Amino acid sequence: MTKRALITGISGQDGRYLSELLHAKGYEVHGLLPCRAPGIGEAGERLYYADLADGSNLVSILEQAQPDEVYNLAAQSHVKLSFELPIYTADVTGVGVLRVLEAIRQYQRRSGQQVRFYQASSSEMFGKVVETPQTERTPFHPRSPYSCAKVYGYWQTINYRESYGMHASNGILFNHESPRRGEAFVTRKITRAVAQIKLGRQDKLRLGNIESRRDWGFAGDYVEAMWLMLQQDQPDDYVIATGETHSVREFLELAFGHAGLDWQQYVELDPQFLRPAEVDLLRGDATKARTQLGWQPKVSFSELVRMMVEHDLQAAKHDALAGAF
Repeated sequence: MTKRALITGISGQDGRYLSELLHAKGYEVHGLLPCRAPGIGEAGERLYYADLADGSNLVSILEQAQPDEVYNLAAQSHVKLSFELPIYTADVTGVGVLRVLEAIRQYQRRSGQQVRFYQASSSEMFGKVVETPQTERTPFHPRSPYSCAKVYGYWQTINYRESYGMHASNGILFNHESPRRGEAFVTRKITRAVAQIKLGRQDKLRLGNIESRRDWGFAGDYVEAMWLMLQQDQPDDYVIATGETHSVREFLELAFGHAGLDWQQYVELDPQFLRPAEVDLLRGDATKARTQLGWQPKVSFSELVRMMVEHDLQAAKHDALAGAF
């Protein structure tokens, strides 16, 4: 019997990779979008309109989709922007999780069908870390409206698991990137700038704190961990990470170096890109995921940077060629 999955935030980086993974596994995929009419997606997904700041039609969508699994990836996920839109971020990224969980609880009660739930939690919840590396037992110290909202969603997921017996799991994912990463995020901002500078279409790249260190992996690897969590007999919470840490400066060196450029000639530090409260270091310990899920990352840091730079170089060349005609 064909499994059905519902993905919130299906148009984002993780949503697209997860949809492809589930299609390859024979799933019927449904997705939620906040800004378009219902219809069929490019990959054949059945799409529905839903806004997690509202959530009034979530039960109706569940009744139509009848999913076996729900992956909640939707969020206002830009940390810097969350300082400018703290209430909206709390509503969508935090309370939005509660809206989805409550809709699933009501749907299960009405239909008798059991739904497995995945919540996209974040390493940003660790914030001002109290230990390194961070594990599932490390206390949270969030340092942004975004990470505070993620902590709320994390604990609501556990609350629904313990209160109502729901198969609800948290994936505490550390930074994961790809050529599909949003252009506002620092990694993609860097690789797009490299391509534009290489072609002579941009002079400078302005950044904030280039000494912050992150545990960066490939988004395509990380969505497999999401799926694996919902295949387990018992729900649980898992750190998903590479166990390595690299600075933004290292990312710059690799990205510009891949294009034969010296990053120091093009990068300028700009205080406007600094966060009011910085998170200096994140590094995860994914031992639990490796042992219980059999998951491990496949793409290395250097391969990831090269992949993103090559994609943006090719895209920039294509745009330049198209503009010549």
